[in-house]
Amino acid sequence: MSQHFQSSRFMKNVVVGLSGGVDSSTAAAILHHQGYAVIGLTLWLMKGKGQCCSEGMVDAAKLCEQLGVPHHIVDIRDAFQENIVDYLVSGYSTGITPLPCSQCNKAVKFGPMLRYARQELGVDLIATGHYARTRYDETTGRYQLLRAVDRNKDQSYFLYDLSQDILEHVLFPLGEQPKTETRRAAAEFGLHTADKPESQDLCLVEANGSMRAFLDKYLTPQKGDIVDQSGNVLGQHDGVHHYTIGQRKGLGIAHSEPLYVVALDAQQNRVIVGDRTATLSGGCTIQRVNWVSIANPTAPISAQVQIRYRSAAVPATVIPLKGDDPSGLPHRVRIVFENLQSSVTPGQAAVWYDDDVLLGGGIIEQQVD
Repeated sequence: MSQHFQSSRFMKNVVVGLSGGVDSSTAAAILHHQGYAVIGLTLWLMKGKGQCCSEGMVDAAKLCEQLGVPHHIVDIRDAFQENIVDYLVSGYSTGITPLPCSQCNKAVKFGPMLRYARQELGVDLIATGHYARTRYDETTGRYQLLRAVDRNKDQSYFLYDLSQDILEHVLFPLGEQPKTETRRAAAEFGLHTADKPESQDLCLVEANGSMRAFLDKYLTPQKGDIVDQSGNVLGQHDGVHHYTIGQRKGLGIAHSEPLYVVALDAQQNRVIVGDRTATLSGGCTIQRVNWVSIANPTAPISAQVQIRYRSAAVPATVIPLKGDDPSGLPHRVRIVFENLQSSVTPGQAAVWYDDDVLLGGGIIEQQVD
């Protein structure tokens, strides 16, 4: 358990982000049981069904009534539209596959939560039901972000963009326990969300049925060619935004060997495919880097790099690239993998660790050999 969590007890006010799911509900109940003065906060992100919208707000309100604590709802739909919906649509339209969750956590959830807690409620502590941990490193004077004890539920990958200010003032009550314990605790507390099904990782998918359905609301499908790496036409696609790097299924092409999407050319409206070896890459460049648990290094470091939420972290070298900002601090890095990696996808996050400690992360810019 983090030092911060251990020292923040007994009737200290904490604003808990409530989505209406079992994780956030149990986090609030745990803190309430431990003696914190809990204030529930639900962010209204968008209209429609889904645990983060109308249904979630109702369940969050029921929880707060059960615990006997206040419940606030903050309308943040404009920020969600600008930072997430527009961000996704813009990315897919240019042939990349954006990862909205880390952007959402920084710009829409944690930042606004802490500001609202401070400015409207006079509270300087927030908590969520994410599976992650924090601790203070006295040697460096920085707050560190760590993987959750339950590696199967660990969500630190999505939290790499959080600032030191947020890490100093956030609690993750579920970070030290497995998901099975969360369900057990929810039942023990008598929470109505104890048996609630898991929500999907991406709320927009949950609200629209699929990412394809969501994107088709904003981007008009335009037919084009599926070509091999030599430019030979192998088939037709119904919109570049329906595809992602590494995709194998749904190509609709009969071929002597399995084909994978290796590149998306939005400008020429082409989906480029190749065999599995064509998906392999020795590295990539990363932009919008946030150094989390350590200060910006000036020399290469060795780390374990994770390029997708469900992929394993692999050995690599992280090389800072000199930035063009006045401070000269690196805001871009180059990743060199120890072994070739498949489906390195522009727009997704690359996050690097030292064992359980998340060192930093950023957005994949492009593959490099």
